[in-house]
Amino acid sequence: MAAENYVTCLEMILHHEGGYVNHPKDPGGETNLGVTKRVYEDFGGTKDMKDLVREDVEPIYKKNYWDRMKCDDVPAGLDLCLFDFGVNAGTGRSAKYLQRMIGTVADGGIGPNTLKALGNYIEEVGTEGAIKNFQSKRQEYYESLSTFETFGRGWTRRVDETTEAALGMI
Repeated sequence: MAAENYVTCLEMILHHEGGYVNHPKDPGGETNLGVTKRVYEDFGGTKDMKDLVREDVEPIYKKNYWDRMKCDDVPAGLDLCLFDFGVNAGTGRSAKYLQRMIGTVADGGIGPNTLKALGNYIEEVGTEGAIKNFQSKRQEYYESLSTFETFGRGWTRRVDETTEAALGMI
């Protein structure tokens, strides 16, 4: 599966997330390297948000996103899509979109039943098909948001770039 992909996928996440922002229309509030102040502080962080560096956020991404969504057990390429959507829109939402796509209970937690259903789904449509289907549903989600007018171009670019990178990982 994709255990060795974490660092590669994290590079893509950090590329998309960028540095410090505090956009008034972003419900996440103060953010740096894609990590919100609330998430950082809940993880035990104490530095000023403007001073965060990669080493401060790597363990957060690993534990709160990659490991929580069992990305080590997801096929290469699809792991990036699941991880990236989880970072951008929440791990529960990302997991539920995957679960709906593969026809299993959408409870937002990825466990043995989801992974088994994912394996069956991959046998039917292939990893490329799974990536394209997941990313299509992800784009539909973004387009449904009231903030799409403000953030939509960036989200669409992110989906397109992530899809291209994910397909290159197969």
